[in-house]
Amino acid sequence: MGLQSPYEGVAVCAPVTVPYVRFSPESAHWWAGAALQSLAQATGLGPADIDGFCFASFSAAPDTVVGMVQHLGLSPRWMDHIPTGGASGVMALRRAARAVQCGDAEVVACVAADTNQIDSYRQTLAGFSRFSQDATYPYGFGGPNATFALITDNFMRQFGVTRETFGKLCVAQRHNALSNPLALMKKPLTLDQYMSAGPISDPVHLFDCVMPCAGAEAFLVTTPEKAEELGLSSARVLATIERHNAFAEDSVQFRGGWECDREALWQRAGCGPKDMHCVQVYDDYPVIVAMQLADLGFCEKPDLPDFIAANDFTIPGSLPLNTNGGQLSAGQAGAAGGFQNLTEGLRQILRCPLGDQVPDAARALVSGFGLVNYDRGVCTGAAVLERQALR
Repeated sequence: MGLQSPYEGVAVCAPVTVPYVRFSPESAHWWAGAALQSLAQATGLGPADIDGFCFASFSAAPDTVVGMVQHLGLSPRWMDHIPTGGASGVMALRRAARAVQCGDAEVVACVAADTNQIDSYRQTLAGFSRFSQDATYPYGFGGPNATFALITDNFMRQFGVTRETFGKLCVAQRHNALSNPLALMKKPLTLDQYMSAGPISDPVHLFDCVMPCAGAEAFLVTTPEKAEELGLSSARVLATIERHNAFAEDSVQFRGGWECDREALWQRAGCGPKDMHCVQVYDDYPVIVAMQLADLGFCEKPDLPDFIAANDFTIPGSLPLNTNGGQLSAGQAGAAGGFQNLTEGLRQILRCPLGDQVPDAARALVSGFGLVNYDRGVCTGAAVLERQALR
């Protein structure tokens, strides 16, 4: 694989979060509109100024990005629809950056939005994928808790990871969430509480599971010149990777597409895992957090128990992880969960976090994981971001 072309002439800015709520009577369209309104307030840009639009959602059906463009009153010359859930943030960044770099658009709004009504979760599962409908649901198997129980059990047996190992990650993320006024989880979590929580689908217990909610996330991709004109702090993209349906031969997932491409990621970025000031990884369940830490090069999988034991993942710690609390403590707003770690990584390096600031943060690793069918997630991605300018 050749070395990736650099992302010259690209600036990433204006991270936006529309505060999450557990349940919402509003549609995904309303949440997308709220995100666009927040972007307008942060940047001074109106609908006529946005000539590129990237959209991700689970609950906007039957509309795709086409319907959203009409609904929001946009008239872009470039658009993309990213139906990949937890991988959507990195994928939107990649596509928007290349569009700006090639001149197909100058100002791209990347938006992910989902509602959560009383019946939303059941409807999402019912229409999640043809694979689920044909190959798992008829046999009484379905939903993420059972899927991740299978993945977690296999991972624990294969690499000697224990519930205490996962517990340390969950407790650290809850600690980080306590400084985030928008996080849905407001109470401290101890390791004893984590360990004694009831099983949901063993070995997955209560605090291993994300809380579905409604919300939206957004960010802007433009040129450095436009960011300067607008007075916006910005980040540069050092490198990205994306991989789908990796290691299909594995009987149960214990690695993801990050492992295929991590050397290319770090080579293009010109730095390595030890140079990251914060790490924002997709965290629907702690097993996936651990998997990403290994697959992205922080340690080898057999070393995960020792690596996790040796590090402090809180904001002032040795490896600040999911500094807004991540989905496990801030909430999982559907496809917006795939954007949440990207907006938080941006905030940390642009010195405008929702909660506490990682000291001297200028570089962030962001990764995504999406579309889980039965025993694996199909879509993976990662990006290395570095501060470009503070304004």
